[in-house]
Amino acid sequence: AIGSMMYATHCTRPDIAFAVSKLSQYIVNPGTEHWKAVGRVLGYLKRTSNLELTYTSSSRILEGYSDASWIDRINDSKSTSGWIFTLAGGAVSWASKKQTCIAHSTMEAELIALAAAGKEAEWTRDLLTDIRLWDVPMPCIPMYCDSEATLSKVYNAVYNGGSRHIGLRHNYVRQLLESGTIKVVYVKTSKNLADPFTKPLTRDLVV
Repeated sequence: AIGSMMYATHCTRPDIAFAVSKLSQYIVNPGTEHWKAVGRVLGYLKRTSNLELTYTSSSRILEGYSDASWIDRINDSKSTSGWIFTLAGGAVSWASKKQTCIAHSTMEAELIALAAAGKEAEWTRDLLTDIRLWDVPMPCIPMYCDSEATLSKVYNAVYNGGSRHIGLRHNYVRQLLESGTIKVVYVKTSKNLADPFTKPLTRDLVV
């Protein structure tokens, strides 16, 4: 059941990415509540089978959105990263993943998510360059983030934190900025398209 939903998630249904990411963490030992949740997701897919990704030929701008939720599970203290990239007016790449290391603040969680999204931005940029649809060199990819503290940190050349794994991610994002691969831009949470990839959707946002 999870594999079937993951197929839909990766192909055309970014709206269930967060739910599938959470459910996939219980594959080894699922309980009754997890099976009920699977049924709810499948029911949602059935009721919204008319939804589709749409694209326009007027826009050739690649944009990225990054977000994170800080420690949404007390038992392992891991946060969730989410990102989405849009091109020609529609989503082309997205993900909702549990972070592999523990962040000690919201800023660190956002920085981890931004580094992961930056890696996807670098790969996507290279892909578009290879298929020769864009002029070379390709312009910077705007990466939208709703954390002003994270923006301040990535534009600071020195990371003075004590966590080595966060410092490595800071250096990676700094490298992407200096090479002109991305530029990090502030966006309000209400307009951050990556927000639904880090937390459950409320009913009004689902419909």
